Amino acid sequence: MRYVIVCLLGVLATGCGNKYNSFSEDVVDRKSHWSVPKARQGVLTEQEMDMARIAWKYFENNYQESTGLVNAVNNYPSVTWWDAASYMAGMVSAYELGIIEKEEFNRRLIRILTTLNTLDLFMNELPNKAYNTQSAAKVDYGNQPGEIGYSALDLGRLLIWLHIIKHRYPEYATSVDSAVLRWNFCNVVDKNGTMFGALLEKDKPVQYLQEGRLGYEEYAAKGFQLWGFDTTQASMAEPYSTINLYGYDVPYDTRDPRKLKAHSYVVTESYVLDGIELGWDLVEDRSGHDYNYSNDWIAEFALQIYRVQEERYKQTGIITARTEHQLAGPPYFVYDTIYTDGFAWNTISEAGEYLPQYSAVAIKGAMGMWVLWDTEYTDLLFDHIAHVYDREKGFYEGIFENGTGLINTFTSNNNGITLEILLYKQEGKLLKYQDNVAPSLWEKALESPFGYEGQCLPRKGAFNSKL
Repeated sequence: MRYVIVCLLGVLATGCGNKYNSFSEDVVDRKSHWSVPKARQGVLTEQEMDMARIAWKYFENNYQESTGLVNAVNNYPSVTWWDAASYMAGMVSAYELGIIEKEEFNRRLIRILTTLNTLDLFMNELPNKAYNTQSAAKVDYGNQPGEIGYSALDLGRLLIWLHIIKHRYPEYATSVDSAVLRWNFCNVVDKNGTMFGALLEKDKPVQYLQEGRLGYEEYAAKGFQLWGFDTTQASMAEPYSTINLYGYDVPYDTRDPRKLKAHSYVVTESYVLDGIELGWDLVEDRSGHDYNYSNDWIAEFALQIYRVQEERYKQTGIITARTEHQLAGPPYFVYDTIYTDGFAWNTISEAGEYLPQYSAVAIKGAMGMWVLWDTEYTDLLFDHIAHVYDREKGFYEGIFENGTGLINTFTSNNNGITLEILLYKQEGKLLKYQDNVAPSLWEKALESPFGYEGQCLPRKGAFNSKL
């Protein structure tokens, strides 16, 4: 999913180089001559507040008091940590927007942090890929008991939201830190800063496989960076190239899915999340909301992802807001891409099956573009999806491009991201820091790691970020 900014500013992709630093100055020069839409900012309108309340309804319906977890999909008691992080985002947003009171926020947060501090880990290393939301037991993707490995991408998103929470609400910092200090990081980030997931299949030893492609990889790496880990390799744009679509040079990851058994999806979600949560900034940048994106190539890539979808609509009349999304039936999940596996506007299952009938305008994709780029096209996106909800269940997953109606399912990820998008409109960049806060339990553990030997915690000062 990654790179070359000179190529991203309308210059032909042919002959673009492979070193970002070699053209960063040229990017800065060109930016001043290139109109970049600003984000939408301001107090939510009555309609937007109503949308936030509707999105929160999902979390009222799917909350499990016994564990503090929320079902990833409506009425199905299983969750991944990506979805759990989206619930945390929704919970913070609901509180900050005044939808829930502090008492309910505290109760929910204490319950989920208690679960994080007590749940069984995969091989005593890291949280398993999936858990039963009623019992907090490790399960497979069919919600049957057992452990299946861990996802570095899911844990990266979880680490981002745990970091946001401990800095927004420092009274919970110790509980957050103690949960993360249970983890063993030896196999998830290597000495080169590459991220690895774990895969456990029946009758096979555990496999540790490089995880992440352009967009997702850098976003999740920021989660580990925020806690002091060096993710040099995972945070690089390389290896990537660009494909010219409708006049825009769209970045994509060049790693071959035929060899590596992992697809490279160009979608909207990771770029939107990086923008609203982290402001397209480097993790050492502790500034608040502004338009000086210190992780400028990510901001440029995100803009291309937006622009090419806008241009597709202008040239074809197809309203476009593409990202991965759930389905109501088999295969239950698709990657609805701008580009993947050598084809533009390619919708595929995780197994690579071509499924164009499931192309859709994703609610979270449309809302993300609407809040980050204030344009006539994103006004149109908002008008297209703003009423796509069931007031008693939350927002539907999306609207099929082919005119066959709504994706008739409701998810934690979609409704949580919708809520954090609305909070971003009101507050700007969601990662905020408290000044003059005492050293945290995590910081003290890095300074004096007695009792945490063998967990491969980062060295104090290994990454230039105040934790």
